[in-house]
Amino acid sequence: MANADQIRALLKSHIDNDETRFYSVVMQVAANEAKKGNIKFATELKKMIDQARERKSSFNLNKEPIPISQPRGELSYLLSVDYPQLRSNDIILSKKIYGQLNKILTENRNNEKLRSFGLEPNRKILLIGPPGCGKTMTASVIAGELGLPLFTIRLDGLITKFMGETSAKLRLVFDEIKETKGVYLFDEFDAIGSQRSFINDVGEIRRVLNSFLIFIEHDKSLSLIIAATNYPQNLDYALFRRFHTIIEYKLPDLNQIKSLLKNRFYRKEINQKEINKITKETEGLSYGEITNICDEAFKEMIIKEENFINIDNLISLIHEKKIIREIKDNNNG
Repeated sequence: MANADQIRALLKSHIDNDETRFYSVVMQVAANEAKKGNIKFATELKKMIDQARERKSSFNLNKEPIPISQPRGELSYLLSVDYPQLRSNDIILSKKIYGQLNKILTENRNNEKLRSFGLEPNRKILLIGPPGCGKTMTASVIAGELGLPLFTIRLDGLITKFMGETSAKLRLVFDEIKETKGVYLFDEFDAIGSQRSFINDVGEIRRVLNSFLIFIEHDKSLSLIIAATNYPQNLDYALFRRFHTIIEYKLPDLNQIKSLLKNRFYRKEINQKEINKITKETEGLSYGEITNICDEAFKEMIIKEENFINIDNLISLIHEKKIIREIKDNNNG
């Protein structure tokens, strides 16, 4: 029978919801029983484990991933996890960015084939560009297309005022990147990736950046590491060569706006002439801002129990959004 250490390990793995460890300990018990001559009991244990694994594999086939890799302990303050269902056709991007995205997906789907030739798939990605243009959504699409969990690094939990503590937490994150395959997003990356020459920079942030450069340089995991920033001009120059691909986002052009509007207004009472008018009015806004305007128009339509979009109200919302954008741009300037 199982000894005290094995019973303790079985209980701990059950509490931690660690199936892999649980199965491993049971197999150790089976091996010990076989050595003692209890062949029948050992065989029964092994058969039960094999059946459990087979049932789990069958149940998960073509199903959405089960969130078994929830961060625990201190990592729960550093990472949040999601299982996106987005696909490439859920996002409007330029042809160039679509090409870069497809290359990333194709290489990671052929990960084993590339690594058998000593090559590494494109998995360290830097996303740069104005807010609301699809950077965060791209990370969700990559995770959704590859069937991987999306881990977002929580900068509020990562960055502290105590010397050396942030770098230690960053090491925990990279240990998890190696341990648990997924897509890891460093959003608002300029918070830790700012140029080391900035006069108002503090020593702790410089040490964090140095640590990040070392960690990402030596990372050989199967995970994808994505960094996103609205301020690429603030990033330290040494960062750019650490990434396999840099994707630059811009505000949508008229054709992309029109595609977005057609998707948002699908099966709504709105004609091509109105689409063209709205497209011209929204020029200069981001994908996120345009989507928000459409949602506001939809909410009004639902509340008023109408079956058409009020174009005048929609254009009024666009003008309000442009005023807010102008105020933000002036403050940032």
